[in-house]
Amino acid sequence: MALGAGVKDLLGLVMSHGLRLTAAGIVIGAVAAVVLTRLMGNLLYKVSPRDPIAFGTAFIILLVVALIACFLPAWRATRIDPVQALHEQ
Repeated sequence: MALGAGVKDLLGLVMSHGLRLTAAGIVIGAVAAVVLTRLMGNLLYKVSPRDPIAFGTAFIILLVVALIACFLPAWRATRIDPVQALHEQ
């Protein structure tokens, strides 16, 4: 913001970086989960190892938590006066 970026620019920057990392983690985790379901298939009771509802619910929960985790620090950063933040450093 000290270099002329607006609130919308700062929020977009922080959210895009955070969500890129989240997307990469979700993809890697989903692939690992599908691969490892063979090992856990015998331990599950009345649930398919590749249950789409369970995978979808986990995906949605992770996405919502990641959105909140990215948004809160970005929103807080937009509320700080750039001159004061630079002066404290």
